[in-house]
Amino acid sequence: MARMVSIPAQSPSPSHPQPEFSATHDVTNQAPPLAPYDASADQALLEGLRREGAGWAEDGIRRLGTRAGSEEAQEWGELANRNEPELRTHDRYGHRVDEVEFHPSWHHLMRTAVAEGLAGAPWADDRPGAHVARTAGSLVWGHTEAGHGCPTSMTYAAVPALRAQPDLAKVYEPLLTSREYDPELRVPTRKPGLLAGMGMTEKQGGSDVRSNTTTATPTGEAGVYTLRGHKWFTSAPMCDVFLVLAQAPGGLSCFLVPRVLPDGSRNTFRIQRLKDKLGNRSNASSEPEFDRTVAWLVGPEGRGVKTIIEMVNCTRLDCVTSSATLMRKTLVEAGHHARHRSAFGAPLIGQPLMRNVLADLALESEAATTLTLRLAGAADRAVRGDTGERAFRRIATAVGKYWVTKRGPAFTAEALECLGGNGYVEESGMPRHYREAPLLSIWEGSGNVNALDVLRALSREPDTTEALFAELALARGADARLDAAVAALQNQLAGTDQAGARRLVERMALALQASLLVRYAPHPVADAFCATRLGGDWGHSFGTLPAGTDQDAILQRALPSLD
Repeated sequence: MARMVSIPAQSPSPSHPQPEFSATHDVTNQAPPLAPYDASADQALLEGLRREGAGWAEDGIRRLGTRAGSEEAQEWGELANRNEPELRTHDRYGHRVDEVEFHPSWHHLMRTAVAEGLAGAPWADDRPGAHVARTAGSLVWGHTEAGHGCPTSMTYAAVPALRAQPDLAKVYEPLLTSREYDPELRVPTRKPGLLAGMGMTEKQGGSDVRSNTTTATPTGEAGVYTLRGHKWFTSAPMCDVFLVLAQAPGGLSCFLVPRVLPDGSRNTFRIQRLKDKLGNRSNASSEPEFDRTVAWLVGPEGRGVKTIIEMVNCTRLDCVTSSATLMRKTLVEAGHHARHRSAFGAPLIGQPLMRNVLADLALESEAATTLTLRLAGAADRAVRGDTGERAFRRIATAVGKYWVTKRGPAFTAEALECLGGNGYVEESGMPRHYREAPLLSIWEGSGNVNALDVLRALSREPDTTEALFAELALARGADARLDAAVAALQNQLAGTDQAGARRLVERMALALQASLLVRYAPHPVADAFCATRLGGDWGHSFGTLPAGTDQDAILQRALPSLD
C-alpha cells in the first residue's frame, strides 16, 4: 500500500518572502445598470402621440415610461422569462383542471398593463386618439418584456370581432374593456375583467385556416354549438374566453369559447402541452383539444374568416408596435453601453464607426416608431367612421407588418453586437430581445402571408391603392429621391405577380416611411433616410451611412444622453 507523505508548509523567511497579491476582480470599464431610466424619453414617440390626436395622454405616457424603466419593472420582465409558465393538467385528486401557473412577476406586468388601458380599454373610451394612446403606452411599457403583450393584444382585438354578435358583445364587452385584472379561472360574468385569446391555426393548415378540421355541431339551443378538434398554436390558454374557428354545417365559422361555463363547470379545454419556443418564453402557448366543448356562434355561419379578420387587423398593428418597441429598447441599451465603455483609448461613442452604427439604428428606429403611430392614428379614425383612413389602414397595416417585423431581427442583432461579448450573455437581456424579434414576423401571418394580403387588397379593394398614394402625395416635391421612388412604385403596381410581391411591399414600406419622415422629422433624419433607403447610398448592414450624414443631429435626437 502506498504510504501518504505529508509535505510541511514553508514558513515565511527572509529567503522565502510571501508574494504580494493584488486584486484581480476590480470592475473597470463596464457600463453601469441602465435602470432606472425613462422609456418614454423618445422624441419621435412623443411627437407622433401629439400629431395623431392623443396629446392629452402625454402625461400618462411619461409616467408609464418612468415606471417601465424602473429597476422593479425591469426585474419583473427578467423574472417572468427566467421562471417560465408551467402546465398543471390535473389536481392532486386526479381531476382534470388544465391550468397554467405563472411567476408572480407575470401577474405584476399584466396587472399594470390592463390598468393602464393596454388591453381592451380604448373601445370604451370616446376620446379621439384613445387607440393612439394605447399604442404609445405599449411602445413604452413594452420596454419591460414582450410576452405579456400577447394576451393584452388579443383582448384588445377581440372586441371588434365580438361585435358581429351584438347579444354576446352586450354581455362581454364591458368586461373585456375593464381595467381590472383577475387571473382566477371563474365564471366570466362574475369577474371584474376578462382576457380573451384566439384559436385559429391547426397542425395541417397553419395560416390556411380554411383547411381547418375542427367541427362545430349545433345543439338544440339557438346559437349554441359543441366543438370537436385540436388547435396547434393557441397562446395565453389561461384567458377567460377565446374566439375559435371551426367548420359548422354552413362552413367555416367563428365561435366564442369560455373556459368556465355559466353554471360554474369547466368547459372542455384540454391543454395537451405547452410549446417549447425560441423566445416569448414568459407567455404560455399551447395545443388545446376540444371534445364536446360548448361554444357560441359569433356572426353568421360560413363567415368565420370575415368575422375574425377584424381581430387580425388589430393584432397585426400590435406586431408592428412590438417590433418598434424592441428596436427602441435595444437601441437605448446599445447607446448606454457605448456611452460608458472605452476601447482603444477612447469612449465607444467617440469612435466614428460606432457612431455610424448607432445613427443608422436610430434612423431605423424612428422610421418604425413614426409608422407605428401613423397606423394607430388611422385605426383610431377608422373606428370613428373615416372611410379614407379605413382604406389606408387596410393596406398600410399589412405593409407595416411585413416590413417593420422583418427589420426587427437584423436590428436587434446589430444592437446586441454593440455590446460585444457582454451582449451575448443572458444577464445583459439582449439575447432575450434577440430571440423575441423573429416571432413578430411570424405571428399573425408570416412575410409571405402579409405580402399576398397586400396584393389581395390592391386587386379587390381599389380604394386602398388610392388611399396609399394619397398619403404619399402629401410629401410630393419635398425630396427628389422620394418622388422618384413613388413614381417607380406606381409603374411597378401593374406588373407585379405573386413572385414579386415581397419586392413590391418592401418598396411600399420604404416610400411610406420616407414620406412620413420628410413631413415630420428634422431634415438630418429625413435626408439620411432618403439617401440610404431610397437613394442607394447604403451598404448591406447597419453602420454604412454615407459621408456627410449629420450623425450628431440624428444621435442627439434619438439618444440625447449620449454626448
